[in-house]
Amino acid sequence: MKKEIIIEPVTRVEGHAKITLFLDDAGEVIDARFHVNEFRGFEQFCIGRPFREMPSITARICGICPVSHILASSKACDKILSVDIPIAAVKLRRLMNLGQIIQSHALSFFHLSSPDLILGWDTPQEKRNIFGLIAQNPELARQGIRLRQFGQEIIELIGGKKIHPAWSVAGGVRDNLSSESIEYIKSKLPEALQIIKSALKLYKSKFKEYESEFYTFGNFPTYYMGLVDDEGNWEHYDGWIRIVDSMGNIIADKLEPENYQNFIGEAVESWSYLKFPYYKPLGYPAGIYRVGPLARLNICKEIGTDLADKELINFRKLGSGSVNSAFHYHYARLIEILACIEKINQMIDDPDLKSKKLRARAGVNRSEAVGCSEAPRGILFHHYKVDDNGLITFVNLIIATGQNNLAMNRTILQIARNYIHGFDIPESMLNRVEAGIRAYDPCLSCSTHAFGQMPMKIELVNSNGEVIASKVRG
Repeated sequence: MKKEIIIEPVTRVEGHAKITLFLDDAGEVIDARFHVNEFRGFEQFCIGRPFREMPSITARICGICPVSHILASSKACDKILSVDIPIAAVKLRRLMNLGQIIQSHALSFFHLSSPDLILGWDTPQEKRNIFGLIAQNPELARQGIRLRQFGQEIIELIGGKKIHPAWSVAGGVRDNLSSESIEYIKSKLPEALQIIKSALKLYKSKFKEYESEFYTFGNFPTYYMGLVDDEGNWEHYDGWIRIVDSMGNIIADKLEPENYQNFIGEAVESWSYLKFPYYKPLGYPAGIYRVGPLARLNICKEIGTDLADKELINFRKLGSGSVNSAFHYHYARLIEILACIEKINQMIDDPDLKSKKLRARAGVNRSEAVGCSEAPRGILFHHYKVDDNGLITFVNLIIATGQNNLAMNRTILQIARNYIHGFDIPESMLNRVEAGIRAYDPCLSCSTHAFGQMPMKIELVNSNGEVIASKVRG
């Protein structure tokens, strides 16, 4: 008889979801599913809106990564106009995206994952959170707040608001960066650099403690997808799509984001509103691939900054070819924060940041366009079609969390098979399973536009649908 363990909701992630684990009569895990079962339908209620409104509308999908949608949407709108935007606008958009990556990665590592990594899996649930972290390591908690604040301040200084800045628009951007803002950012760079150096040192000091997790948290072969520049280096705003395999071999390169439908398919399962993207040439589910910081570090030749490239060398020693353990998403995030700080330092004195040539103006010159950039969680696509009046007739959004969906499901299955043996529901086991999802830092509001609140309840159900054990969390 098949039995089920239900974990609902998954905690310390953005959005709401649950996990179902299927056990055989001996209490061994035979299957696992990551359910995202609430839906809002952003693509549909954008139909009929003027395309110029799309950056502001789609930013409202999420309060954590609105900049990602603003930029991808603006790039699609640029193409509808058929314009090359001013170089100053490109550089300012790039700077804002660097700030976005810093603030989002800092939130993920310091606030959502550190309670596990620093306090430990077996710490009681009521203490295994940001408040417990503050009590045990107040300096680390403060550093996380300061680092995230730095990223948010960059966004605010450029766009006027930390969340949902109505700044990047069709054809460019609205405002430049003032001399005072540039000097402020420069003054904060040393502290940000020191914080990320300390975080990297702390994380690497935990390697031996979490060695077993390296091998059981999503450690399996997949493909990796993301953007690289013309030289094959780390990219976050523009460039070509590259796909590598689990051994680090390039299997596809210089793919045009506009042609994403030629190599990305989207499967649907009855038990989740979150779609299952896959690499089309290999079919479903063999075409499983991952995106985000782990993928970006696996596909690039180098990052292009001194300190981050040194960390990249150490990072690659953790795998043979590609680094395949999902546990190392944490390390990859910290390396990307370091890279972003270095890149900001490289570009902050560029006079173009103060230029007044910020926007190209035109009418509708194309009826279809795709905007693509790297969100903190991975590559993001905005695909629009418009009529002659510029009104939206079609929208498709392919979000990074969705592209990791197959891998997240396989990750919780691997973790559960290693830690669940029997019918009890120990808290430390539940937390490890959830931590496998947290490693990907999923943004469920982006991927399925989730809303609502699910009860914090775990139930053990037998094959007859009878609840034989339950546990309320929180």
